[in-house]
Amino acid sequence: MYPNLYYVFKDWFGVEWHALSLLNTFGLMVAISFVCSAYVLHLELKRKEMQGLLHSREESVMVGEGASIAELLMNFLLGFLFGFKILGALLDKDPAVSFQTYLFSGDGSVFGGMVLGSLMAFLRWREKKKKQLPKPEKRIFRIWPHDRVGDIVVLAMIFGILGAKLFDNLENFDAFIADPIGHLFSASGLTFYGGLIVAAIAICIYAYRKGIAISHLTDAAAPALMLAYALGRIGCQVSGDGDWGVYNKSFTCDEYGHVMPADPDGFQKRIAKDSTYFLEGKVPDGKGNYEYVTDRTYGSLQEVPAITWRTDWLPGWFFASCYAQNVNKDGVIIPGITDEHNRRLPQPVIPTPMYETIICLLFFGLLWGFRKSIRQPWLMFGLYLILNGLERYFIEKVRVNDLYNIAGMQFSQASLIAVMLILSGLVIVLFNRKSTKVS
Repeated sequence: MYPNLYYVFKDWFGVEWHALSLLNTFGLMVAISFVCSAYVLHLELKRKEMQGLLHSREESVMVGEGASIAELLMNFLLGFLFGFKILGALLDKDPAVSFQTYLFSGDGSVFGGMVLGSLMAFLRWREKKKKQLPKPEKRIFRIWPHDRVGDIVVLAMIFGILGAKLFDNLENFDAFIADPIGHLFSASGLTFYGGLIVAAIAICIYAYRKGIAISHLTDAAAPALMLAYALGRIGCQVSGDGDWGVYNKSFTCDEYGHVMPADPDGFQKRIAKDSTYFLEGKVPDGKGNYEYVTDRTYGSLQEVPAITWRTDWLPGWFFASCYAQNVNKDGVIIPGITDEHNRRLPQPVIPTPMYETIICLLFFGLLWGFRKSIRQPWLMFGLYLILNGLERYFIEKVRVNDLYNIAGMQFSQASLIAVMLILSGLVIVLFNRKSTKVS
């Protein structure tokens, strides 16, 4: 696994640039997913504008003004925050502390914050000074929906993170009550559907206020959303962030995390060797003590979720992974590795993030290929809801999550929302199937 870019460059190019450890592979893939999905959304909005379905809007803007005190203060505060954390991580961070832990702690560099904050305030002042007019004036600009993609992406990022944290804390409410501050500001714990729902609400409100037809905006966003999810899951797989599936009885791994076929009947004996991991969430730390490394524990070894899954015509890594050197630092110690990410899972699990990437890339191709043929408004978005819900519902069958009993059936939070998305998509498709409106 590659928890951050330091490990990527070390493995691929044989160089050890420790500064790259600040750039987590999961965060990098999320950033790439936002950029790619923004480009796809931009293309679709322009296509619908050319069809006459989306229209421009005139807005008056005051130009020629100098930088206000509020603008300078805002730029200073943003710069201070980045300098306090980023420069602090480069100059003052203890090597034993991970960047994520440092980022969500109260530690930082006041000097770095002051320098970068002052620089950003000065650059803003200079930018406004260059455009300042002797007498500021109002000008009318024609703004198209595709010009607002940047605003939409920012809203998606901000409200997506807020929604993801909100739904994660609801799903783990007992842990949240025990330590609300720690959970709210922790670097872990993000629920995709929470981010999707809250971000969608914020963006729809923004679109309504800007006069953008929500039906055409959601149709244009459908392929982009599918692509963003597919690329984001690459980050989960590569970093090993814990979004893996249940254990696979058909495989085992050596002490370095290399996966190999195994007898499914011997699974109970294999997990018994690391019983403290499965029952108590702790493993030997190599120094004669025990260290807690996971909160996924079970009442007995017989309760450990596992399936038998293997074919001879596909390689083992397609069905199982021990996520060696995962970003969560979850599992038993790998001999000979002294880095902070020196653990691998005691037994192989189903690599569900990889499956989601493959499936969602195929679904993206499907949506992109049929986008010009689907002419009724809302139908593209309805199809996205159905495909997204089906993919997540079936993936949840081989993932480990907290379950809720509803009407005699068990659902995880994600599978319950997935069912609601499927039903919503079906309602949209059935309601609009006889519509003659062209999109």
